[in-house]
Amino acid sequence: MHRFVLSLFLAASAVFAQYKTEPAGAPPADLAPAISQALQQQGIKIVGSGGAVFCEVWFRTSLPSGPKPTDQTITLAVPQGALVGAIRFPGQAADRRGQPIKPGVYTLRYSLIPVNGDHQGAAPQRDFVLLTPAADDKDPNATPDFDALVAMSRKASGTPHPASLSLWAAGASDSLGFAKQGENDWVLTIKIGDTPVSIILVGKAEAA
Repeated sequence: MHRFVLSLFLAASAVFAQYKTEPAGAPPADLAPAISQALQQQGIKIVGSGGAVFCEVWFRTSLPSGPKPTDQTITLAVPQGALVGAIRFPGQAADRRGQPIKPGVYTLRYSLIPVNGDHQGAAPQRDFVLLTPAADDKDPNATPDFDALVAMSRKASGTPHPASLSLWAAGASDSLGFAKQGENDWVLTIKIGDTPVSIILVGKAEAA
């Protein structure tokens, strides 16, 4: 199944000149063994113009199940702080807010944008994943609360704001693969277990 999905990524990305996908192999050794074992053993590599690797990403074999959301701006029933995957940046990168992310390996944990007026226009949905340095994240079953996860993620951004990537439940009509959406965003759509999700891996927010 994973090979079939990866073949869809490669076919879909072939028509785009700026970025494409390639297989990334097994999760990196920088991850704690328990974290690595919870992930799919074939990752996805995002390659830019000239063959430079932008990032590599690995997702869980299945998403943890949480309470069904009652807020229409929440698209996934995933517990706060749950492990979603891991990502490696071989070079200097940035999140959609333009915050720098140093080269390295990070876990991806689920969280929600708080409803406090500070993030108006950042995304139509509240679902995100926050990045945490792999060396500081050992337990795949941990579910840190919002404040604890933000504190962990600040180590990835080096700023008062956590490093984050926009994530949401993909629709039934959304095709699996990697494609440009809008002016700035490149979106990967994949199934994590039985759940189709989309995540912006390359992009720049119009409002943050």
